[in-house]
Amino acid sequence: MTDQADTPTDNASTYDALRAAGRSAPARKRTVSDADLATPRELPEADVLYSETLQPGGQTAFVVRKGQVLRLADPKGGGSLAMVAVNADLPEERLNTADTAKVQWNAFLGKSMLILSDMGRALFSIVEDTSGHHDLILGGSSAKPTQAKFGGEPFLHNSRDNFELALAKFGLTRKSIVPSIAFFTGVDVAEDGSLSFAGGTGEPAFIDLRAEMDVLVALSNCPHPLDPGAEFAPPEAQATIWQPESELPLANATVEASRAFANTNALLAQLGK
Repeated sequence: MTDQADTPTDNASTYDALRAAGRSAPARKRTVSDADLATPRELPEADVLYSETLQPGGQTAFVVRKGQVLRLADPKGGGSLAMVAVNADLPEERLNTADTAKVQWNAFLGKSMLILSDMGRALFSIVEDTSGHHDLILGGSSAKPTQAKFGGEPFLHNSRDNFELALAKFGLTRKSIVPSIAFFTGVDVAEDGSLSFAGGTGEPAFIDLRAEMDVLVALSNCPHPLDPGAEFAPPEAQATIWQPESELPLANATVEASRAFANTNALLAQLGK
């Protein structure tokens, strides 16, 4: 006897159940109390593999290996750190912010969620987050709006140009610059679709992203496109790669997440990893 294909009714029921579960989940998920942290606020020095401070307007790029954790930190509060990411083994596979939101029924990233690629695989899982204010909609800045807003010198740093500089160190071009995530900056969406700047928590915050494959990351420390500030003065940001001593929990509680991990594991098996 052969298995019968799913009927339209089966698919509709599954879709309705996933949509209901997504709508009932909290919009912004973060850890408020240190007693509830899944990872330590102060990392043991022995666990830290690499750490870098991004100055105002700064950029960087590096590879985070599978199982390592990338901690992005807003040590002063009020920052906005934009990120693009690609599969370090297959650079044609890139971050997909639209699918990251759509598949998880939430445009606001938070603890226990995934960051997905355009091939339905998990780039990162969020193992801890003390902010809950991250933007998948607008992401980083670009040159002309930045210049129009802040004026001043002929050139001001912006995330799109920063990404191009950072990725060029790895032989990649502008075609690898996809819509980015802006961490520590929230954007609210009204019923009519209009967007407004929600900012962050106003306090120091960090987010821990565990790499589910080898991921090439590019970061840019520039003001968010909706930031109402009149001056180009983003605070310093911190990027740290660390190795946890023990296994951290998988963010695979949903059908969609389980499928993303299955897709990821299938690729890693083909790559011999």
